[in-house]
Amino acid sequence: MKLTDPIIKAAKPQDKPYPMADGEGLVLHVQPTGAKWWRFRYRFAGKAKMLSLGVYPDVTLKAARIERDRLKDLIKQGIDPSQNRQEETLAAKLTAENSFESVARLWWADWKASRSERHADYVLRRLEADVFTVIGAKPVTDITAPLLLMTVKKIEERGALDIAKRALQTCGQIMRYAVAHGLAERNPAADVKPADALKAHKKTNYARLSAKELPELLRQIDQYDGQALTRLALQLMAHTFVRTGELIGARGEEIDLVAKTWRIPAERMKMKTEHIVPLSAQSLAVIEDIRKISGGGPLLFPGERREGKAMCVFR
Repeated sequence: MKLTDPIIKAAKPQDKPYPMADGEGLVLHVQPTGAKWWRFRYRFAGKAKMLSLGVYPDVTLKAARIERDRLKDLIKQGIDPSQNRQEETLAAKLTAENSFESVARLWWADWKASRSERHADYVLRRLEADVFTVIGAKPVTDITAPLLLMTVKKIEERGALDIAKRALQTCGQIMRYAVAHGLAERNPAADVKPADALKAHKKTNYARLSAKELPELLRQIDQYDGQALTRLALQLMAHTFVRTGELIGARGEEIDLVAKTWRIPAERMKMKTEHIVPLSAQSLAVIEDIRKISGGGPLLFPGERREGKAMCVFR
C-alpha cells in the first residue's frame, strides 16, 4: 500500500529502525528517535544500492516521489544515481571555489598588503554591497563584459557615477588576477572602458555656501563613506580654503609643523605667487591622519593607481 501523509504522521518509533515502503524503491525509514528518513533503493550494474533523499517532513511525500522518478530516469539512461550525486557535489564545490566572489577575496587578500587598512576595508565593503550581490556566485569563467556592465549600471542608476567607475576598474583588477593565476582565460573588463558604458561626468560650477550652511557641510564630510583619503582631503580643504588643484598636489615638505604653516609654491598657485596658509590645530590633526594613510611619501595625496602622481580630482 502506498504511503499517505496521515500514515506517515501516525507512524510511531520502535526500539529498532523499520522501513515503510511507498513502492518503486522509495522507502521511509522510521528511527527510534522518531526521525523519518527517505531512502531510494535500486540496482545498478547488478549491485543493490541505496541513496538518501532527506528527512520527512522537510522533504514531503510528493517531493520524495518526484526525486525517485528523476533517479529512475537516470538509471534508464545508464547513469548511476549515487555516482551522479558525487559528481554534482564535486562540481558545485569547484564552482563555489572558483566563483567571482571567492576569486575576488583572494585578490583582495594580496592587494590589501600595500594599502591602508581603512581603504582596503572600504574596497571590500563596496564589493560586498555592489558587486557580489549581482555576480558574486557566478563562476569566474562565466563573467562577461555584459555582466560587468549590468553590475556597474545598477550602481550608476542610483547616481553613484564615481563608485560605478571604480567598481568596473576593481572588477578588471580581479579578472586580471584570475587570468594570472590560471583561474580564467581572459579578462572581459579589458573590452570595456568606463567611458564606453557610463555617463560622462558633467563639470558644474557650484554656488558658494553661506556661513550658516558650513556646519552641515562639515557634518556631511565627516559622514562621507568613500575613500578615507578623499574624506580627509575634503576636511583639509574646508579648514584651509585652498583650491582643489593646490590641495591634491600638496607635498610633505611644504608643511611646517613648528611654524604651523603650509607654504604652497608659486608654480602651483593660480596667480604664480607663493601662498602661505596658516594651519589650525584641526588642520594639523587632519594632516597627521593623512600621513598615516598616505604612507609618509612626498605627496600628501598619492594616487592609488598612478604611482608617483597625485590622486585624481575627487567628486
